[in-house]
Amino acid sequence: MRFSTLTQRIADDATAAWDIHYQALALREQGREVFLLSVGDPDFDTPVPVVEAAVASLRRGETHYSDVRGSLALRQAIVRHRGLALDPRQVVVTAGAQCALYATCQCLFEPGDEVIVVEPMYVTYHAVLGACGARPVQVPMPAQTGFRLDPQAVARAITPRTRGLLLNSPHNPTGSAIDAVALGQLAELCQAHDLWLVCDEVYRGLLHDGEAPDPLNLPGMAERCVVIDSLSKSHAMSGWRVGWVIGPPALAEHLGNLVMAMLFGLPEFVMQAACVALAQAGPQVRQMRTAYRQRRDRVCALLEACPGVRAHRPAGGMFVMLDIRGTGLGAQAFAQRLLDEEGVALLPGDAFGPSAAGHVRLGLVLAVEALEVVCRRIAACAQRALIEQAGGDIDGEAENRRVEHETYQ
Repeated sequence: MRFSTLTQRIADDATAAWDIHYQALALREQGREVFLLSVGDPDFDTPVPVVEAAVASLRRGETHYSDVRGSLALRQAIVRHRGLALDPRQVVVTAGAQCALYATCQCLFEPGDEVIVVEPMYVTYHAVLGACGARPVQVPMPAQTGFRLDPQAVARAITPRTRGLLLNSPHNPTGSAIDAVALGQLAELCQAHDLWLVCDEVYRGLLHDGEAPDPLNLPGMAERCVVIDSLSKSHAMSGWRVGWVIGPPALAEHLGNLVMAMLFGLPEFVMQAACVALAQAGPQVRQMRTAYRQRRDRVCALLEACPGVRAHRPAGGMFVMLDIRGTGLGAQAFAQRLLDEEGVALLPGDAFGPSAAGHVRLGLVLAVEALEVVCRRIAACAQRALIEQAGGDIDGEAENRRVEHETYQ
């Protein structure tokens, strides 16, 4: 039987990025201790008031069809949460930010369109753009710059076929963030070249210091700016699948037609919980953000003196990128060895793009005490690789290095 060409456009080598993660899950099922830091799933429980709101909604029998765009109450809550003078009709609720991104790209881009994407990029972006036939044009954020985006590099990538710019800030996997000056320059480029600006902001609530600039508030951007957000990361609600799109009213109209065809609305009890999350979970959200910042600081401090490994200090999000090129190993080989020998699962950076080659992504999804153990194991693995590279006494030297790393405070 014949399949559509869509099946080829949504499949690429990026899916292999999860091989280590699936191996780690299999080892866990076999009873082995594995520290799972390969996926961005918060380890915190969803705040209790949010759960209770969903339970109460179920008990009220709110289990029927809902507004396909999302309940008015939730769209109003999203507008209040954003803090801008928006119309709830500009908001469309989807099953998570991934669904929001997919639907947005389907409504904005066509075969042959070019979409500028920052590289490294989240691994699903290839498939999302491929599904609508658009071509991602990658603008590198080199590791030696601290994974910072240069607006001039974006300007040089624009061609007559360019249709949009897809940004992610704070960024997955690197944790870099776009400041107000750079965002303003990018907005000017979008206006000058008649481009859509699509902002994936799922980590916006996890900026470690300061406040993120708001692209929706920039002059001249109302008709061309689209923001995608969710509760998955900021509110520890990844399994609830609540995301949304904020954009011009005409786009919201098109998105409403698309979600009717593909989703037909979220469950009402989930949306009731989301309303409570946005209105009442502020203290718990701030506690989680503080915890991520403390975890970041501890990991970076522990690995600061680790030979062969360099931690890039992220500005936001829930990941730390580790440059392991000094060990003499590639990212895939280091991640595989770390899992096999130390029971630690990190995601190889190669699948995110060439700028992340030689890096592994560490998720800050365990308590500080567990992360301290993880850092010692990373250091031990790196030390063994260095000793082997130098042709030294592996057993004796590695044991000495282990003892040294036990003193990391």
